[in-house]
Amino acid sequence: MKKAFALTCILALPLLGVAQRIDKKQLLKDVQVLSADSMQGRHSGTPGNALAQEYLLNRFKEAGIKPFATDYKQHFSIDTKRAKVEQATNLVGYIAGKSDKAIVVTAHYDHVGQQDSLIYNGADDNASGVGALLAAAAYFAKHPPKHTIIFAALDAEELGLQGAKAFLEHPPVPLEHILLNVNMDMLSINNKGELYASGAYHYPQLKPFLQKVKPQPHAKLVLGHDRPEQGHDDWTGQSDHAMFHKKDIPFVYFGVEDHLHYHKPTDDFEQVNKAFYPDAALLVINFLKEIDANLAQPGTAKQ
Repeated sequence: MKKAFALTCILALPLLGVAQRIDKKQLLKDVQVLSADSMQGRHSGTPGNALAQEYLLNRFKEAGIKPFATDYKQHFSIDTKRAKVEQATNLVGYIAGKSDKAIVVTAHYDHVGQQDSLIYNGADDNASGVGALLAAAAYFAKHPPKHTIIFAALDAEELGLQGAKAFLEHPPVPLEHILLNVNMDMLSINNKGELYASGAYHYPQLKPFLQKVKPQPHAKLVLGHDRPEQGHDDWTGQSDHAMFHKKDIPFVYFGVEDHLHYHKPTDDFEQVNKAFYPDAALLVINFLKEIDANLAQPGTAKQ
């Protein structure tokens, strides 16, 4: 049995911020810029990836995210059978809370680059997650959280979750201070209005808080994709949250089911569901608000 955390469930409280609005124009602009042809598919170690970093560094500052030192950049190298990259880069900052205990919000900004002269722009995978991360940061910059919230735009997810691995090998705070990882990977293309929240099977104490997140007009939360018997449909190991799970850090992974544009050159901004995506981002923010208000100390077991 591994550690997880106890959550203080205050069921009498209403859901915080049901009517909370986000800047939809900025949210969509972030995805559009990150998935432009000029970014060349944002593959780790490429000029296009560096352009994405430059844009995100400015957006981190605008959103109110503070660096831990003088820089947001966490450099690391990759030397595996799958890839060799001399310098990959995570972008990491925080919004201070009243507690030194932290929630880590992650979304990878890299994608698969170019293949056979075709650019794989990765609008949904995962410019959409990064856009939502920035929207969450903008909210908490104006509404200071109870816990410190670390925002990490991770590199090299597509090369085997290497950015998450590097983050956890050299964390900006002690690992024992990290109470939860909220990971976003593909939030913007779903015509059924369904955003999945994965992780409550392993950490059932999260379930009441996920269930308190009320549907938006164009998006609702669906729990699942986290049971071992589901095979490929078990998402526990399929994005950066897997590295946190291996370190016994509880996680919630927000994402949509695979679609026709997944890892295809057609994953462009034009495919983004402009009604669903802002509401999906708002579901994540409302969960963050709820969990930040009621998160307690580690202490119970995960499955």
